[in-house]
Amino acid sequence: MTLRYLLGLPPTRRYHVPPGMRVYAVGDVHGRADLLRPLLGWIGDDHVARGGDPQVHVVFLGDLIDRGPGSAAVLDMLVAQRDLVGTRYFLRGNHEEMLLAILAGDMTVAGDWLGHGGAETLESYGMDPALYWRDPDAFLPALRTAIPPAHVAFMEAMLDQVRIGDYLFVHAGIRPGIPLEEQAGRDLRWIRGGFLDSRVDHGVVVVHGHTIVTTPQFRHNRIGIDTGAYRTGRLTALGLEDDARWTLTSRLDLA
Repeated sequence: MTLRYLLGLPPTRRYHVPPGMRVYAVGDVHGRADLLRPLLGWIGDDHVARGGDPQVHVVFLGDLIDRGPGSAAVLDMLVAQRDLVGTRYFLRGNHEEMLLAILAGDMTVAGDWLGHGGAETLESYGMDPALYWRDPDAFLPALRTAIPPAHVAFMEAMLDQVRIGDYLFVHAGIRPGIPLEEQAGRDLRWIRGGFLDSRVDHGVVVVHGHTIVTTPQFRHNRIGIDTGAYRTGRLTALGLEDDARWTLTSRLDLA
């Protein structure tokens, strides 16, 4: 542990992905299939335009569902692996965590989930969210019927974190001072306080979503790329190769 780490000073070295790799990270989609579809095409085009023959890795940072109108369409697209390049990694966000908990029988989070975008997800599957209040006993069986098993299996297989070279990809962030392999799943999917304002060198650059920023936020120890697609009409991807960084944004002026 260096003195710079203890003092919370920026590291002096540059961060890299391994030679021969090109990496793209996709921020929180939140049901915006209309933004995801063109962004996937632009990632493919960007990869071709940059040339060479690197291995391509695409990391989806979680919160694919809720809030926006097209959660079912987003999962359809990704389950079918349409328009996707390279090796794909799908991280579990706090919104997938809530839905999976409900599907497993934990109804204590159902009200919060519905109020934070779950209602829109139900509507995308053709289900009336009001059933939760109108007939609580019928709600869970109807939910399990509405969501295809392939979509549930896809969410259940999501990862907590992915490390590629000097970059760690998570949904929300990490708990500073805790070894990466010992990070709690809840922190990886929910943390804000203690992470966003941390100045310490984590040993990696943490690439995350979860917290909305107007434009991609580059700090010495983290990069936040959740540009609030569901309400801003802007879905952002981060590109990485060697020590280079760039962004791509799918945008609709009318969100």
